[in-house]
Amino acid sequence: MTTLVFGHKSPDTDSTGSPIIWAWYLNEIKGVPAKPMLLGEPNTEALFMLDHWNLTKPEMLTDLEADTKVVIVDTNNPAELPDNIGEADITGIIDHHRLVAGLETRGPIEINIQPLACTATIMYKMIGKDWAQAPREIKGAALSCILSDTLEFRSPTTTQEDRAVAHALADDLGVDIASYAADLFAAKSDVSAFSETALLRMDSKEFDLDGTNLRVSVLETTSPAPLLARKDALMAAMPGVAEEDSAAQVLLFIVDILNEEATLLVPNDVVKRIAEVSFGAEVSGDTVVLPGIMSRKKQIIPNLKM
Repeated sequence: MTTLVFGHKSPDTDSTGSPIIWAWYLNEIKGVPAKPMLLGEPNTEALFMLDHWNLTKPEMLTDLEADTKVVIVDTNNPAELPDNIGEADITGIIDHHRLVAGLETRGPIEINIQPLACTATIMYKMIGKDWAQAPREIKGAALSCILSDTLEFRSPTTTQEDRAVAHALADDLGVDIASYAADLFAAKSDVSAFSETALLRMDSKEFDLDGTNLRVSVLETTSPAPLLARKDALMAAMPGVAEEDSAAQVLLFIVDILNEEATLLVPNDVVKRIAEVSFGAEVSGDTVVLPGIMSRKKQIIPNLKM
């Protein structure tokens, strides 16, 4: 039976690249038939990575059959996985996020969750000496994942291990990190073809805050001006997205990678209150700038209060 490897819904670069990396490892090193899959359309940066390294875009998982063997990467949150994930035979979890309750396995499995910035960094450590057999495109995927998740080492989630692995991969590939990261972020910033609804769900996670369901969305960009020019339309789309996703509010943080700050859109008094009590911000309009805020995982979600 083929093992399916996939990450979370609304796949970013890490949730697109890491399934490819681990499926390669299972197939070529461990001799376990495996196939990378996607749970949604990748963002523009992930698509750039696939094109740049001549990687085949994984197929979309539309129906997870019961008893299918799966490895879950870059998440352990059931809300970010297929609705019937409980019917699958989960054989492994590789992740770098907080542990969330809800998954049940049929027996003991290998779980590797580490406080690193990127799933690909964990995989690099797990694969070890067998990286010598990895083709150029697999190494390129790993480098892309790390540079994306660390925002080229700007994110506070970055560890020395992430840096060391990225530099080792870049040296092996003959890639200039600054130049390649600039290309990645330029691709991430080009979202002109996406609707406001699509943007609100592009890099978005559900979060339960004291019984209130929030959709916490982040758009990372080197050019925030085009997104901020669409703020009225983005805020107008929020109630519809919230209703469809059974969320009380949609929080959208536009992260300026180069200036290392986030702008939170403030469509109503509820979000204004959240901004004030969570970040100590003074809100006087429909946006508020949050200096130094770069990471949803480390700086946004842990600080959210109602």
